[in-house]
Amino acid sequence: MTDLVRSWIETANDPESPFPLNNLPFGVFSAGDAPRCATAIGDKVLDLAALQKAGLLPDHGFDEPALNTFMGEGKQAWNEVREKLTDLLRDGAETDAVRDALHDMGNVTLHLPFTVIEYTDFYAGRQHAFNVGSLFRDPANALPPNWLHIPIGYNGRASTVVVSGTEFHRPMGQLKGPQDDQPRFGPSQRLDIELEMGAVVGMPTEMGQRISVDQADDMIFGYVLLNDWSARDIQAWEYQPLGPFQAKAFATTISPWVVTKAALEPFRCDTPPREKELLPHIKDTGPMLYDIDLSVTMTAPGAEPTEICRTNYNALYYSAAQQLAHHASSGCAMRTGDLLGSGTISGPEKGTFGSLLEMTWGGKNPITLEGGATRTFIEDGDTLALHGHAQGDGYRVGFGPCVGTVLPERADRS
Repeated sequence: MTDLVRSWIETANDPESPFPLNNLPFGVFSAGDAPRCATAIGDKVLDLAALQKAGLLPDHGFDEPALNTFMGEGKQAWNEVREKLTDLLRDGAETDAVRDALHDMGNVTLHLPFTVIEYTDFYAGRQHAFNVGSLFRDPANALPPNWLHIPIGYNGRASTVVVSGTEFHRPMGQLKGPQDDQPRFGPSQRLDIELEMGAVVGMPTEMGQRISVDQADDMIFGYVLLNDWSARDIQAWEYQPLGPFQAKAFATTISPWVVTKAALEPFRCDTPPREKELLPHIKDTGPMLYDIDLSVTMTAPGAEPTEICRTNYNALYYSAAQQLAHHASSGCAMRTGDLLGSGTISGPEKGTFGSLLEMTWGGKNPITLEGGATRTFIEDGDTLALHGHAQGDGYRVGFGPCVGTVLPERADRS
C-alpha cells in the first residue's frame, strides 16, 4: 500500500477527501462557458485545457467536451499526464499558472466525462445471479448452466447513459402480471437500481481481433460508479427468450469522474476461487479486481438519506478485463469510449445486496427509510445515490457520488 502523496492544495490532504493527489481522476466540467476536460484535486477542479494552452501539458484534446481523444492516446500518454500533474500539484510546487486554472468544485457543472460509444452490461456477480435465479426459478437451479463458464452480458443503450445528478422519468412499458390474461401498457411499478462499476475502454481493437486478459486490462482507461436502473415488471414480461430490452434502456447513471487504473493499482485483489476451470481466453492471470468499498443511500422526498446497502467490488466473479477479453473473443470490435457495466455487485448477506429486488426479496419484505416511509421499489421523487472509494493508509481514492432522482412518467408522447 502506498502512502498519501501530499499536495500544496490542503484539502487534498484530508484523509476523507475522495480526491487526494494519489487519485487524479479525469472528467469534464464547465463554469458558465464551454465544457472541457479536468481533474479533481481536493475540493477543486483543475482545468486541463488551461494547462494545455499554457504549455504545461501536451495537446491531448483537453479543450474538447469529452475525454475520448485523450483516452485513445493509450497507456503511455495516460501515465505521462498523470506524472506531470503529480509534479505540478505536489507539496512545494505551487505556481500561479496552476493556481489560476483551479475552480471551486461547488461552482462548476460536471458533465458526462466521455462520449459513450457502446454500452454493454454484464451479469458478473455470483451472489446477485444466485439471488435472482432463486427468486425466479429455485435455488437448486438458480445459476444458468453457462454462468460459471462465461461472463454473461447483453448490449445496452449508449444513448441514455447520463451523468450523476440527471433526473429522469419513470419508464413506461408493457406489463403482464401472473394473474393477467393480457398485457397492458403503463408505468413501471417495480422500479429498481443495480449497484455496479463501469469499466471505460480507452484503446480500441479491430474487427476480428481477439485479445488476452492482460491485453484487455491494458486497454481499460479507468472506472466509474454505475447505476443500471431496471424496471423489473417490464423485464419479467419481455426478457424471455432474449433478455432485457426496454426494462433497462431508459436510463443508466454514471459518476462524473473516471478513476484511472494507475490510481487503483495499490488496491488490486484476486477474483474468487473458481468452481469450474475457465477456458484459456478468460482464465485468470493475476489480481484483476479491486478492493473498493461501495454503498447505496435512498432518500424519500423531504427525508434524510438512508443507507440501504454496503458491499465491495471484490465480490464480483469475473473482472472487467475478463469481461472485455470475452467481449472481443468473437471478433467484436471494441472502441474508445465503450462502457462495460459489471453487473450488480451483491455480497453474501441482505445488507450487502445491490438491488431492491434482492433487499426486499421481490417486494415481500419492505425496507424502512429515515422519516418512517417504507419501500419495496422506487417511488416518484426518490433519490438513489451510489458511493465508492478504495481505502489507503491515511487517504482514500474516491469516485464522487452517482446520483439519480425519479420523476413521474411523462403524460405525452413527444
